[in-house]
This record gives sequence, structure tokens and C-alpha cells, in this order.
Amino acid sequence: MDLDLKGRRALITGGSRGIGLATARALLAEGASVGLCARGGDSLAEAASRLEAQGGTVFHRTVDVADPAALTAFVEDTASALGGLDILVVNASASVGTGPDPWGDNFRTDLMSLVTALEAGAPHLERSEVAAVVAIASTSALEAGILPTANSFGALKAAMLQHVSAQARALGPKGIRVNAVSPGPVYFEGGVWEQIRGAMPDLYQGAVASSALGKLASAEDVAAAVAFLASPAAGHITGTNLVVDGGFTNRFDY
Repeated sequence: MDLDLKGRRALITGGSRGIGLATARALLAEGASVGLCARGGDSLAEAASRLEAQGGTVFHRTVDVADPAALTAFVEDTASALGGLDILVVNASASVGTGPDPWGDNFRTDLMSLVTALEAGAPHLERSEVAAVVAIASTSALEAGILPTANSFGALKAAMLQHVSAQARALGPKGIRVNAVSPGPVYFEGGVWEQIRGAMPDLYQGAVASSALGKLASAEDVAAAVAFLASPAAGHITGTNLVVDGGFTNRFDY
């Protein structure tokens, strides 16, 4: 399916691996150019090199999205390097934090990076005829899931969904669509669920068994949903949360 993304210009945070990297591949394959950032300079450079070999324009910079000034500068420089901005994908996450300040980590990295990226990106997106924002949330925002304790990750992802809904209404008159994608457990090399598979096999198998499809999502599964929502094919969709979980969550949406 041609998503009409040829010539579009996209910025992706957390683009060195997993969902972010898969999204960059998907958008490049559709003919878009991409700007990527991540905290790890070596892994980002390696990812950018592989993407460039795929063809297309790739701009990248090492950025900690928890630093508002650095993220704002990256948005500005990406728009300059790519000649504008049509798509903003806010993907970087502190995940389920294990450090001394998990609530602060998720607040700054997940929620406030969305706030900052939207504020910095909106003036550029306004100049696009097909502007779209996609925030990567999580099914952890929708229900407690299989994690044994309450955690900052799910709570701050839920806050992201509220902000997406509010910004969809605020930015809609400016021609900017704002949506979210909420993955369930996602398995990719070097990811959290690969680690869980090795360290906590019972938890991993429980997640697989909880999926109606009997398997975890791949990063490419999620990236396909992101590419669709970012494209003109979803031109009348805004303020929505697209769940990509293989039937993992137990909820009713009417």
C-alpha cells in the first residue's frame, strides 16, 4: 500500500533501536526522509549508517530528550536539515525505571519530552499540508497488566494519552493531527522482553500466553501502525489511541 509518504520529512526520538529504528526503516521505505536522536551515540551512529545504506536522507544527533534545551535544538536543526517537518514521532522512553528516581525519569523522558517536542515542532508542522504527530504510549497506561507492582511507566504513559487527546483538539485547527500508538509487550533484540525471556522465563511465557495471537509484537508490527497514522491515509484520524497488542489487554472500548 502506498501511504503517500514520498518526500515527507519525519523526526523520530529514540531512533537507534526497537520501535524507533523500525519506524525509521518503514518511513524511509515509503520515501520519507528522517531525523533521529537517541542518548547512545555509538548505537545511533550504527543505526544511521544502516539506514543510509537503505537509501534516503538520514539526519541524526545524540540527544537526551530529558533535556528540554537539547531536544528543542534538535527539532529546530532537523527541520532545517530536512527542509521542514511533516511528521513527529515521540518514541523515546525511560521504560520501567530501576534507577533511584524512576518517577522523575519517566516524567522527564516520556511525558515532558512529548510536551517539549510538540511545542518546538508545532511551528514547523503548521507549514505542512499533511502534519502528523504520533506518540508511543503503552497498554500499561490502560490496565495494570502483568507487572507485579505499580510503577511510574504506566502512570506517565497514561498522562501522555491525556495530553495527546488535548493537543489533538488544540492543534487540529492548525492542520496538525495528534495520535498515539499503545503497544503491548514488544520483543526485539536488546529490548526489555528479550531480557525478561532470559531472566524471568515464567513472566515471558505468561505474556505470550496472554496474547490472543499467541506471540509478542515485533517492532515492525508497531512501526506499521505508526507509519499509517503518520500518513495521509489516516487523514481524518486524530485524538485516537491505536492499540497494537495482539489481543494482550482485557478491556472494552465502546
